[in-house]
Amino acid sequence: MTTPRTLGTPLSPSATRVMLLGSGELGKEVIISLQRLGVETIAVDRYPNAPGHQVAHRAHVIDMTDGAALAALIERERPHLAIPEIEAIATDTLAELEAAGTITCIPTARAAQLTMNREGIRRLAAEELGLAASPYRFASSLAELEAACAAVGFPCVVKPVMSSSGKGQSKLDSAADVRAAWDHAAAGGRVDAGRVIAEGFIDFDYEITLLTVRSRSVDGDGGIVTGFCEPIGHKQVQGDYVESWQPHPMAPLALKRAHEIAAKVTDNLGGLGVFGVELFVKGDMVWFSEVSPRPHDTGMVTMATQVQSEFELHAKAVLGLPVDTALRAPGASAVIYGELDAAGIAFEGVAEALAVPGADIRLFGKPESFARRRMGVALATAGDVETARERAREAAAKVRPVAGGA
Repeated sequence: MTTPRTLGTPLSPSATRVMLLGSGELGKEVIISLQRLGVETIAVDRYPNAPGHQVAHRAHVIDMTDGAALAALIERERPHLAIPEIEAIATDTLAELEAAGTITCIPTARAAQLTMNREGIRRLAAEELGLAASPYRFASSLAELEAACAAVGFPCVVKPVMSSSGKGQSKLDSAADVRAAWDHAAAGGRVDAGRVIAEGFIDFDYEITLLTVRSRSVDGDGGIVTGFCEPIGHKQVQGDYVESWQPHPMAPLALKRAHEIAAKVTDNLGGLGVFGVELFVKGDMVWFSEVSPRPHDTGMVTMATQVQSEFELHAKAVLGLPVDTALRAPGASAVIYGELDAAGIAFEGVAEALAVPGADIRLFGKPESFARRRMGVALATAGDVETARERAREAAAKVRPVAGGA
């Protein structure tokens, strides 16, 4: 795998060009981190004026599930690195272009293929790597889903095989909920593949995101080293994260097992960069849940807590540069929702939010708001996690979305 350790000058023949495939709030922060290293950035998304579009050197709007359109854009821009930021991408096209030597896909095209589809990554983790995971079945019809839910038992969770951030996800308490869950999954999937996963419940104490970073060794021998950020705890509502905090306390043996699971999965996927590994924990027992081959939404807390945020870690790692996963201070994040269905909304209460001790905010600049769309995040640090969580929630509550206009 080639990585451009020699960095050029943007908009010149020496430029190091990186293309973000998906340019939401996470992609925006990666672009900012790349910009700080003098990288020429190209932001791609399915709608205009996406957050990443607003900070990149160039922006494009295409249907990234259209393989021909994706290949044509890559041929036109000739990026040194292509970084998928969402699931809804023609990953087969990325694999073909990678095999032909046209692009280097981050972390690898295979990783993008496996992780964009819950079936691929779950079968890899549980069946090939032998990692402990919740019971699961896949279904391609309502009848198959009814049988799958009966097999894993109630309560259970049904998710589209291709979705993110809780979209299309349902918790089922009985067989009476299956039809509604099937319809909801079809509506919420990134790509309507007509296929879902039914997952049985694990009696866990808590769930964490373990940000795992594969980067080049500092001694320059070209070897890859794996590093871990402190565990991130998070709270979800309807499958979508609403709060996260770092560090989440773990027993030493549980943390060791979490590191082992994360290393095993990411070593198999290969490549460089940040992986968001989601794990269930009960006592010293750890189960694999999911993995994203890129920065994770719960990891936005690292903008306040770490010496290098997950976005800076990703940017440096994919460029073949050394990284630092050290924690700077305990902290937390809390989501700021749109609350309105409107374009070009405004925000009041920003000054009040920033007056909360240890608090900061990020407004993503999304051009259109929905009531449950994530439009920003409040961040806070403190001497302990609980105080940081209180501060983040307080700051987020002070930001009030209002209709735009003069």
